[in-house]
Amino acid sequence: EVQLVESGGGLVQAGGSLRLSCAASGFTFDDYSIGWFRQVPGKEREGVSCISRRGGSTTYADSVKGRFTISSDNAKNTVYLQMNSLKPEDTAVYYCAAVRSPCFIVRMRLAAYRYWGQGTQVTVSS
Repeated sequence: EVQLVESGGGLVQAGGSLRLSCAASGFTFDDYSIGWFRQVPGKEREGVSCISRRGGSTTYADSVKGRFTISSDNAKNTVYLQMNSLKPEDTAVYYCAAVRSPCFIVRMRLAAYRYWGQGTQVTVSS
């Protein structure tokens, strides 16, 4: 069974940090790139970051560049999103998703991602 399980969300004050984890199982992790997305009620899901398969290249949305860092531990089949200098506008449900293509090809096109997690809530208070 394919699973992507996010964890690490929570409530944090503006300026604080959180590290999200995305644990993958049920598919060949090394063959997939992993993306992070976020969504607030009433708005479209938006791409945040992506790391290409086998810990390759990374991409970031302009809104998080310089504050968020994506990384992967292939031995643990886990991708992390380190979020620093958090802002209230970062509040959202964060999802990870897997796609069998490099990030530079699929970018943040939601329809390209095959597997999705259930999400973890991140709330940043002002």
